[in-house]
Formats: sequence, structure tokens, C-alpha cells
Amino acid sequence: MRYRLNDRFLKACRRQPADRTPVWFMRQAGRYMPEYRAIRERYGFLEMVKTPELAAEITLQPIRAFAVDAAIIYADILPPLEGMGLCLSYAKGEGPVIHNPLRAPADIAALAQPDPRETVGYTLEAIRLVRRELGATLPLIGFSGAPFTLASYAIEGGGSREYRRTKQLMHRQPDAWHALMAKLARLVSDYALAQLAAGADAIQLFDSWAGALAPDDYAEFVLPYVQQIVAAIKRHEPTTQDQAPGAGGPGAPVIYFGTDMSGMLGMLRHTGADVVGLDWRIALDDAWAQLGPGVAVQGNLDPHTLFGPWEAIERRAAAILDRAAGRPGHIFNLGHGILTETPVEHVARLADFVHEYSSH
Repeated sequence: MRYRLNDRFLKACRRQPADRTPVWFMRQAGRYMPEYRAIRERYGFLEMVKTPELAAEITLQPIRAFAVDAAIIYADILPPLEGMGLCLSYAKGEGPVIHNPLRAPADIAALAQPDPRETVGYTLEAIRLVRRELGATLPLIGFSGAPFTLASYAIEGGGSREYRRTKQLMHRQPDAWHALMAKLARLVSDYALAQLAAGADAIQLFDSWAGALAPDDYAEFVLPYVQQIVAAIKRHEPTTQDQAPGAGGPGAPVIYFGTDMSGMLGMLRHTGADVVGLDWRIALDDAWAQLGPGVAVQGNLDPHTLFGPWEAIERRAAAILDRAAGRPGHIFNLGHGILTETPVEHVARLADFVHEYSSH
């Protein structure tokens, strides 16, 4: 495979002018692609994540199919928790299940502080494989769950609508909560740095559930730990021998993304992240005004739009690009991941449209 030199994504992360607006899609590799489904028929989800050759192949599938400006490693946010001593499985039709959820301060105290090179080495190897395939010509995004989202899975035992147990621990036993968040912040920091050393160029932190919090609770119980992680990434200096050409170095860009966080945007600029991902619940220019000039933005088309006719998709995408107004620092993306059964041709056509429209 041959790829043209493409640094639009990294330029946008740094709020530098680019020839066109860069585009990539969350859940870029997944069940909407027939190539992915062919692999999924033969392997379980965790088996694909934990087999470097399969994860690398899945990562590259959308790169071959679409004119996107970045790859994102095929992985999942929860396997790093296994190294801490949590037992994870994926029940068909039910999503992730933690079989020994955290229920008491003693459970938190017993959590291990693992070395990600030992416990999630399969993802690091997948990054090295993708980097070798891409060379230094296309950026590769690594990612991790952010501490609150990881904590909510670990405490609830899976997904939740109310995060009742999580919030009860936060308010009833704040010392235990802060002990947990400190451990998770170190886990995420170490994992992100290991991904950069393996060849990733940027890190996206998924705080998928932080929008369930009140702003004051986010400020007290979550924000300091996100700041710790971003600061750790920013002061990173690669020292490992497996650093690949084109891999992320000091100051590698950080993207912070959560849903339902429109009411906290003024606070999110204090995370230190280079880019804040936006869901579709706020107009892009309104969000950018709240964030201020020192932050790039990513987003923010509603993924359900891709099920509509092309004329509607084009109109919505153009409206987002018009709101960005060509300002350096916009990365076009969806407001969440690509949904199952999304028409593949719409994804391909959208990537082309973003480039064509933004080149005018």
C-alpha cells in the first residue's frame, strides 16, 4: 500500500492552516464495513482486540476504503482494567461486563498498578504493525478511556443510565473516590505514553459518560485527573527503543471527547487538551466561542444523519463547515461513532465532500 504525505490532521490539532479540513470518523473501523464483518464472523470481539495482526488489519480497512486523514487503532477502552485485577467479558447483545465490580474501598486499595507494556502489549504491537504499514505518511491516533468513564464501568459492572453507584461512591466516600481516580489517572497516563512510544502520533481520551455529572462535581472529582494525564503526555520524551519513525513525540496532540458536555465547555478548555471533541447537541461555532481561541475542535455531525438521503447529509455537513468558516483548528468528525448498518457509500462520499467543500 502507498499513501500520500498527509499532515492535515496534525496541523489542525495545532491550530495551523491546512489545505483542506481534515476528516476522520470515530468508530471508523467497525460493523458497518463488510470487510470487518467477514473477520467478525470468525473471531470474538476481545480476540480481535488482543490479536495484533487482526487489530492492525481492521485499523487499515477504512484507510484503504476512504480518503480519511488519520487512522485510529482498533482497540477498546476497557481491557487495560484487566491489568488492575478486574475480570472483563463481552456478553452478546449486552455489551461489556465487569464480573468483580468495585463495591468498597478495600476493592480499590487492592487494585494493581500495572505496566501497560505487559498487560496490553497486544495493542502496542498492533500500533507498531500499523505504523510500519503506514510509514510516516498518515497520522495514527491512539486512545484510552478517561478516568471517570473507566471508573463508572468498574463500579457499575457495565453500562449504566444513572451511574448511581458511581455517584454514591463519589459523594459518600470521597477519599476512596480520589484514591481510585489517582490509580486510573496513572493507568491512563502510562498507557497513553506507551502508545506514543509504539508509534501513535496523537491520543484521544474518551470520557464518554462524564456528561452525566453536574459541572461542579466534574470540576472537583474529575477535572484534576484529566489535567494530570494531559500534562504527563505533554512532557513525554520518548526513550524506548521501539520508537518508530513518524511516532508521536514530545507535545503529541491530545483530543478530549465526551458526550452531553455542552454545559461544561468553558471548563473543558482547562483540561489542557489541544482539541475538544463535540457531540451534535450544540452548534460548532457556539461551542468554539465558549472554548476560546486556544483550543481546536473536532466534530460534530449527528451519526444518524448518515442514514438519510445524500442531499440531507451534504446540507448538514456544509452547515458545520460553514460554522467553522475555514478557521484553522477544525477536524471534521461525527458527534459520536459510526453506527452499525450505516451505508458505506455515505461514509466514503462524506469524506470526499469535506475535502472538496473546504478547499474552496
